[in-house]
Amino acid sequence: MTLGLGWRESLVVAVAVPVVFGLALFVNLLAGYTINRVTLFALILSLGLLVDDPIVDVENISRHFAMRGRATRGIVLEAVAEIRPPLITATLAVIVSFLPLFYLTGMMGPYMKPMALNVPVTMIMSMVVAFTITPWLSYHVLRRRKWGTMNGEYAGAHSESAEHDIDAIKRTKLFRAFSPIMRPFITRKSAAIGLLLVITLLTILATGLAAMRSVPLKMLPFGNKNQLQLVLDFDEGTTLERANAAVMDFEREIAAVPEVVDLTSYVGIAGPMDFNGMVRHYYLRQGQNVAEIQFNLAGKLARPRQAHEIALAIRNRLEELAKKYNVNLKIVESPPGPPVIATVVAEVYGKPDLAYSDIINAAKTVRTRLDREPGVADLDDSVESSWTKLVFVTDKEKAAINGVSVAEIARTLHMALGGTQAGIVHKPGERNPLNIVLRLSRPLRSNIDDLSRVHVKGRDGHLVSLAELGQWKESTVEPTIFHKNLRRVVYVFAEAVGRAPAEVVIDVGSDMEKPGAPIPSDGTSLKAGWISGNQPRPLKSRTFLKPGGGIPWALPAGAEVTFAGEGEWSTTLDVFRDLGLAFAAALVAIYILLVIQTSSFVIPIVVMLAIPLTFLGIMPGFWLLNMITGGLVGGYANPIFFTATAMIGMIALAGIVTRQSVILVDFIHLILAEGNSLVDAILTSCVVRLRPILLTAGAAMLSAVPITTDPIFSGLAWALIFGLIAATVFSLFVIPVAYWLIYANTKRHGLPDTTPDDLA
Repeated sequence: MTLGLGWRESLVVAVAVPVVFGLALFVNLLAGYTINRVTLFALILSLGLLVDDPIVDVENISRHFAMRGRATRGIVLEAVAEIRPPLITATLAVIVSFLPLFYLTGMMGPYMKPMALNVPVTMIMSMVVAFTITPWLSYHVLRRRKWGTMNGEYAGAHSESAEHDIDAIKRTKLFRAFSPIMRPFITRKSAAIGLLLVITLLTILATGLAAMRSVPLKMLPFGNKNQLQLVLDFDEGTTLERANAAVMDFEREIAAVPEVVDLTSYVGIAGPMDFNGMVRHYYLRQGQNVAEIQFNLAGKLARPRQAHEIALAIRNRLEELAKKYNVNLKIVESPPGPPVIATVVAEVYGKPDLAYSDIINAAKTVRTRLDREPGVADLDDSVESSWTKLVFVTDKEKAAINGVSVAEIARTLHMALGGTQAGIVHKPGERNPLNIVLRLSRPLRSNIDDLSRVHVKGRDGHLVSLAELGQWKESTVEPTIFHKNLRRVVYVFAEAVGRAPAEVVIDVGSDMEKPGAPIPSDGTSLKAGWISGNQPRPLKSRTFLKPGGGIPWALPAGAEVTFAGEGEWSTTLDVFRDLGLAFAAALVAIYILLVIQTSSFVIPIVVMLAIPLTFLGIMPGFWLLNMITGGLVGGYANPIFFTATAMIGMIALAGIVTRQSVILVDFIHLILAEGNSLVDAILTSCVVRLRPILLTAGAAMLSAVPITTDPIFSGLAWALIFGLIAATVFSLFVIPVAYWLIYANTKRHGLPDTTPDDLA
């Protein structure tokens, strides 16, 4: 601001920051919000917006002082009155663009409410400061400058009139540089239409980057927490000792990672409950076949790689270990959200007359298809591994003859197999008591013949072996039957690695044929359904316009699968639906506001043309980020995603760029009202309003720069930066050219009627 305005003007603007923030924090206190991560980022974002009103205010005051050659209170009032109507409208446009965020549902609702509150509050406070403190302080600070002897752009243009000296403006260097570029587009209709067609084509192409998957879409980006987690699931029946031996190998592999500081393993029990444990139900895991390794990373400033990059880099080595021990592996990052059990979840249902075993086989078909999809890992399902159990069937007649009860047999087997506590060992320095447990050794309790020789004491005191009291029978353990909404279901879990989960769901779903569809000649028949033997299409050839992996598959008749349940797909749809509705609501509110201010139904459309211009910056900007910073890590892609927070930045831009257009069009009307031609009014408006537009856009972009370092809100910051760059540059041409095309041949050139004679 010092370079663009001067140190005195910058000082006046800077005073608004503590005043507005103090009032905003007081409102936060009344609303019950604490100072947390979301609130702080909302205030940082507000920092670039709250100075907009004071910048426009003090710039106009300074410009009028220079034009009039002196500084008086009257000139201050005239300067403030000149920009008051567009400033109020522009500020309200920013406010209404954030208000729909109050009505977001689901997890994003409470997450974004601090931003929906703080930005409008700071904008209201900023407008109050701009109309009270800023004019008063501008007069007292700027009057000390010798305006009558300055050699600036308006030297020699001193006038007693409040009207603008067009001739003086035309003599400025900026006008002489800008006029040759702009004049052809506002004097020749063909050039104007050509410019708008080119901009429209570029906007469509920029938006198409998302449809072509050049800009990947995702609910929220990966976090950069200082902790990663391995979740290991061995087959049912795996002993604790075998699980622990495998875990020790995983520990050695993890300890070799340079960024790992320490690790803790939990074998046979669940680890302490954290966010993952609560959301993904890890805290419910128990049994000898489960294990968990939590390892802490060095601080964010002490390691060059983010947590997600580390997870990608070690994945291949850990998957090799998992194959060696036949263990199901999940590499889990502490997520910023959404709270889902897995990023890709398929729910397989069956009709009531379909056996649960058939539903399980159908789920295995889904798992087979997901396993062949590139960028999908950590596959798992809710089906328990088949394992056998031994059941001792008591011959009640023999037991009665020997005076042995069934309860006594059960107690004996429980002690032999599960053990019984015989006492406690007290050891100095041990925090927990050490229990003495008596039970048979593993070799003895794993052999039927040895177990049959276990003796049970009868009523008369003699010992009877189990072999004389019954027999052992082997049976298969029935799998657990899961239900959802009273329907039997089998879950298939997967994680998208290097890809957006939405792309995986759309591609797999696009390849699915109707249940019961005939198997093709190149298909492979499975226990339930079939799958084609085709090789998957390369990811680079897939788009949302032509999705699918080129691997057709089908479930048997009576089975069905849905991905819109527990995974990220459903949450992504809900959030982007709400954000789309919020964006539409913001557009409608801005349009109504502009209609009220301009008394026209057409001018608001011209003003709002700046909104789609943001796409020219946002989508190519994210594509450029992926080209520069995206790459392969451990053989997996590591893209920069366009996320829900980036969408919120796009909604915010609707109000911010409209503000710039309002100031531009209002000044065109101001110059027209002084009796100047439309061409002169457009050129003068662009030249005079260029400095405040660049300053306000620059302030908003600079305030977003610190947010780019945050893994969650960086999408919002990049959207603001790229969108503001494109909208600021292109709106200086698109808005005036569109205005000229519409109003060049009208009587008042779009100037609102303000007198009774005109209205008549």
